[in-house]
Amino acid sequence: MDPLNTLGKITTPDQAQNLFKLKLDSTQSAKIARIKHPDVRIRIANAIALCRPSKIFINTGSDEDKDAIRKIALEKGEERTLAMAGHTIHFDLAGEQGRIVDRTYYIAEPQDLVSSLANRMPPEKAAQEIEDNMSGIMENLTMIVGFYMRGPVGSPVANPALEITSSAYISHSAELLYRNAFDDFDREVTQKGYFFTNVHSEGLNRTEDLPHARVFMDRKYQTTYAWKCTYAGNTLLLKKGNHRFAVDKAVYQDRGRELSEHMFITGIGGPGGRTTWCAGAAPSGCGKTTTAMAGNVFIGDDLAQMWIAQDGSIRTINPENGIFGIVEGLNVDGDPLLMKVLRQPGHEVIWSNVLIDENLKPHWVGNMEPAPEKGINFQGEWHQGKTNDKAEPIRMSHSNSRCTLASENLDNFSPEAANPEGVVTRIFTYSGRDADTMPPVWVAKTPDAGVVIGACIVSETTSTEVGVTGIKRAPWANAPFIPGALGDYMDAQFKFFNNPDIREPFRPVMAGLNYFLTHRARGGDSGKLLGEKRDVKVWLAWLERYAHNEVGYLCTPIGNLPRYNDLAGLFGQIIDKDYPRSLYDMQFALYTVKIIQRIELQEKAYAKEENLPEKLFEILAAQKSALLDLKKKIGDVITPDYFENLI
Repeated sequence: MDPLNTLGKITTPDQAQNLFKLKLDSTQSAKIARIKHPDVRIRIANAIALCRPSKIFINTGSDEDKDAIRKIALEKGEERTLAMAGHTIHFDLAGEQGRIVDRTYYIAEPQDLVSSLANRMPPEKAAQEIEDNMSGIMENLTMIVGFYMRGPVGSPVANPALEITSSAYISHSAELLYRNAFDDFDREVTQKGYFFTNVHSEGLNRTEDLPHARVFMDRKYQTTYAWKCTYAGNTLLLKKGNHRFAVDKAVYQDRGRELSEHMFITGIGGPGGRTTWCAGAAPSGCGKTTTAMAGNVFIGDDLAQMWIAQDGSIRTINPENGIFGIVEGLNVDGDPLLMKVLRQPGHEVIWSNVLIDENLKPHWVGNMEPAPEKGINFQGEWHQGKTNDKAEPIRMSHSNSRCTLASENLDNFSPEAANPEGVVTRIFTYSGRDADTMPPVWVAKTPDAGVVIGACIVSETTSTEVGVTGIKRAPWANAPFIPGALGDYMDAQFKFFNNPDIREPFRPVMAGLNYFLTHRARGGDSGKLLGEKRDVKVWLAWLERYAHNEVGYLCTPIGNLPRYNDLAGLFGQIIDKDYPRSLYDMQFALYTVKIIQRIELQEKAYAKEENLPEKLFEILAAQKSALLDLKKKIGDVITPDYFENLI
């Protein structure tokens, strides 16, 4: 049962055309006439029939259409202009400052395989909820229809997608984050044989409606539905909603040949002016944008689609064309290129849920700038010292405050982002927020061990999800977006990185990254980082040299670690910083008890899953056994000199 076509009741191109004649004015009719594909036209017609908008705007991606969308956003009050030209502010409701994971569902039959980490609802019940909530939801509103490619036009792993929404803010965001492909849409849909559909409406946008907000994902018909919500993570479903469909495609249609990942893409400079491309996974709010910007050239900070090309290399594209980035902690010291875009004129930026002062300038926690005495944020008027009804301080900005901008504005943006053939990717990293256990960087000895690093990401929860707290496992930083069984996804990872079509010169380096290690975890009494944010440039530079066999390493049970002399040289060369041996010893000592506990956490959690590849447990068991032997022989803490003496 396809809810959209069932509820809309449009089944033929003629019926779609009759509805367009009835509902669209002459200007919009002329635009929709340029879209010929019958399935696309029927899908749009059914969204119109279901939501019953008062007006319909077909967005062709022209400058005129983009200006019209921005104007609608301002007229509706979804955005407000700020002091800097091209900058606007959007506020989500106070109760919707992140993904509403508790109200997000897959539409699935009882026999359908759905991730154990996800909510599900049978089609009949879901269709009833969609009908009850979306029928007529766009009355007195304008429906905006956009035609996008999730990736460069012509790329074999780019996805065509419709974005149908009554929110001009969401449509405006889509224009910054994705490639409007109106002129190429018919051809891409015909060539690929599918397209994604996204239908959203904020409705009346009232606090009392938030308990009834929903996000539905229909994997069978590759359609998302969202209502009574505005936060882009819930509503701009070109992003994480369609990412789930792309994961599905990689796992169930192209297993072992494609992957769709929650990863940044950055180019790391090496000797002789070479660039080595790296893709890296990190849960939202765990420094993914910062790491992406630490490279010399930038393609993306959030999503990556990859495949094995005919030359035996792994190629990667970014399905997006912009940044929807968390701004908390963003400052000139750690993120100078992004701050240049945000603080200097000449760029279009949508801010969300930051503080706006009386001079219409945005502020946020961690920007290392003087804080204003007062302003307006997502919950209304704010002033220094303001507290809530529990006498708790109210922060200047929400910890999930965002900025939305086109990547081409960044000084280090690479034109390779537009290459449909992707970039040859030699390095894959996996990281979370780990304050006390793993070293800053370690490399898997085999592709299978690399897959296990990705499977074993652990993170503190962040404000990107509403109502979620504590420490949690975050497999591949992609677990919230894996629609099917976790075992199937894991099997796809093992098959991809062991694919015999990957030729030896292109065998990837798979590594763990962790720059959240604290002094307290290594015998100190401070919660400050054991190092600096900018050190990630050195960890990436070392991985780049490792990929080209230009540095040595220490072989340990968890993987290969950097040697001190290599790192000391890179610290001086890359960021002009001394790197004392004492800091190296603290950062790269193996705390066996903590690592063993981390392994046992994974073993216990994965034991509850069905049909997981046995390789996972074999690798974890081997690592634990080797660590136990070392603990018995050397002690709880193994410093790097032990492994140096084995060389």
